[in-house]
Amino acid sequence: MNAAENKRGRKCGKEKLISISALYVLSVLIALAGAAFSIASFTEGIYFPVLSCQVPGAVFGVVILYLGIRYFFSVRKLKAEVYRPDSTFSWDNFRKNHKHKV
Repeated sequence: MNAAENKRGRKCGKEKLISISALYVLSVLIALAGAAFSIASFTEGIYFPVLSCQVPGAVFGVVILYLGIRYFFSVRKLKAEVYRPDSTFSWDNFRKNHKHKV
């Protein structure tokens, strides 16, 4: 089975594959940047003034790392939705007055 085919053998668009791959790469780069910033801040002893306190830069790096990992899992969830056989494009997904079913 090709990477651009879903489980039922239906071909998915190349645009979808490129977009999802780009989102994966971006989320991994964000996570790596957070890890690198955290390590660099820890080894260099970098602190940032926040509300008259000194906060270690490693804390900000860990937050960025967390967001990168969170985005990675969000992209996995998005990929599963996009590659579903019954998924279709709808302008209704972009309406501002979208009412949620309760």
